[in-house]
Parts: sequence; structure tokens; C-alpha cells
Amino acid sequence: MGRKIGDRKDGTYLKKIDSMHTIMPLMYPNRCDNEAFISECIDLTPVLAYLEKKNSAQTEYKYNLFQVMVTVMLKTITLRPKMNRFIANKSIYQRNEVSAAFTVKKIFSDNGGEALAFLHSKETDTIDTIHDEIYRQVSVCKSADQKDQSTAAMDIIQKIPRGLLKVVGAIARSLDRHGHMPGAIIATDPYYSSVVLSNLGSIRLHAGYHHLTNWGTTSVFCIIGEIKKRPFYDDEGNVTMRDSVDLGLTIDERIADGYYYSKTVRLLKKLLEQPELLDRPLNEEVEY
Repeated sequence: MGRKIGDRKDGTYLKKIDSMHTIMPLMYPNRCDNEAFISECIDLTPVLAYLEKKNSAQTEYKYNLFQVMVTVMLKTITLRPKMNRFIANKSIYQRNEVSAAFTVKKIFSDNGGEALAFLHSKETDTIDTIHDEIYRQVSVCKSADQKDQSTAAMDIIQKIPRGLLKVVGAIARSLDRHGHMPGAIIATDPYYSSVVLSNLGSIRLHAGYHHLTNWGTTSVFCIIGEIKKRPFYDDEGNVTMRDSVDLGLTIDERIADGYYYSKTVRLLKKLLEQPELLDRPLNEEVEY
């Protein structure tokens, strides 16, 4: 089925939505002015047991929490399609695919370079196929002589004379706003993904708020903190110390309502409580 009038190459224009969500982009046109932040503390007991089982037969690239979180976010967005909407040029769109992006540190040092990884998921994907794709992309990103397309494009822009950069920037912002950015750039620019993830725990930082951007189309940002012991209480008040992680979710509040976000977080927590569900295809429904 071809594109209709109003559609973009990366999203379908939504005409039949309620009046409030039609008007909100007109009243509040900037994504960064419409951020909702959600913080969750997750008991990792079931996830760590799941990873231990997965890694018992894995001798090379081990399964880890970050791969779990990427899969959880992709499955959550697949099953909660309003989370895959974005607003551009005061109009609301449904993204054509579910995707995730993240930054890879080539070397853990002050001068270590960074590269960008971008996953284009399929409804049939499971944690196993996502694990393999992350391994492939991280291996490429950490290669000293290879660059992702976005980094290569930024290297070219950096060489443009300073006097022309403002003109280039104005043209790029116009292309971005109207959905005319080249497909090659959209395919690897993290801010054109369904969700951007940042694994701050890997550099020993706590999870917290991270802003969205007016550039691109990303409506969801997920921050993953450092694993640490915390007290958890049962209904009788008994306490046990368990491994846990903080998650920070920043969401464009214009794409759905509070009830939809609440139910989405409930699904996310369900997947982390029963990570075996990640062995099933992304589009397989979950009771929660």
C-alpha cells in the first residue's frame, strides 16, 4: 500500500484521532516542552536468574541486562503502538517500524570515541535474534577502521567552512521538520528511532532524567542505571536485600494519555518479572 497525502517516508499521518490530541501539537509544538518523566525501581531477581540460564549454554557473547532492556522496550512498543507515534511539523504520525538506538563507547577512556548503533526490529524477533544483532553492531562500532553512517555524515559536515554551517543547519532543520531527510540518514540517526536507550550503569552512573530533542522523531528515551543491592519489603513487612536497577523513562506526553502510559509501564514491568516472555516473538500478546 503506497503513501497517501500527508504521509512521510518514516510515518503515516494520523487523521482520525481525538480532538485533544489533534490540537495539542498546535498549542505545544516543541517536543522538549512536553516531556513526562517516569522513574521505576526494578527487582532484578528474575532477570538475573533468566540470564544465568541463558548464559549456561552461551560461551562467547553473553546475554546481559542491556540486551534484555532493548528487547523489553521493543516488545513493549510493538504491543503498545501509541508509544510508536511521533509529532513533527505540528502533525501526529504512526511510525512505520519499531526501532531502537544507542551509543557504543569504543574504548572506556576520556578520549575514547563513540559510535551509533541502530536496530530495525521485525515482529518475529526474539531476544535471541536481538542479542545476535546487538553483537554484530557492537563489533562493527568498536572496530577502529569502521564508522556508522551517521558518524561518517557528521565527519563530512564538520569539514564544511564555518560560514556555511548555519545555512546547512537551517536546511537540515527544514528537511527534518517536513519529513524530507534522506532515508540513509534516517536509517541510522538515533533520534529517528522509536526509543533511544542509554546504559549509564555501564559507566557507573545512576539512572535519571534525560531530555528528548526537537530534532528527529523519537518520543521515548530510556535510561538504565547501575545494578545495586536494595531492601525490598513483602506484605508482612519482612525485608530482603535484592539486586535492583533504576529505570528512567522520558516520554512525549502529547502522543497518548496518562492511563495509556500507566498500562505501558505495567507491561514493561511484567516482561521484567517474567523475562521468559522475551523468548517469544515481539508481536506475541502478553496478559498483564
